[in-house]
Amino acid sequence: MTVYIDDMYRYTIGQFRGMKMSHMIADEEEELHRMAVRLGLRRAWHQGDHYDVPLDARFIAISLGVIEITYRQASAMRRRRVVEGICGDPD
Repeated sequence: MTVYIDDMYRYTIGQFRGMKMSHMIADEEEELHRMAVRLGLRRAWHQGDHYDVPLDARFIAISLGVIEITYRQASAMRRRRVVEGICGDPD
């Protein structure tokens, strides 16, 4: 399985309390949580199907192999996961 991170930080919606944020998603919750631990994110920050990741942690995530996707792709993948049970391919 793969973990993905979007570019939400580029948009107004990705701004939170002076921080720029991205969504991090994966097909499997355990894989998502393992990556969150590696990034130093608290489990309490889990948003049901994703983590909001600050820009500095986003760069670390990418260096650890998390795949970059667009905000639009992440939105479609999150909807697909609700319907089909998996995020599927970003394309």
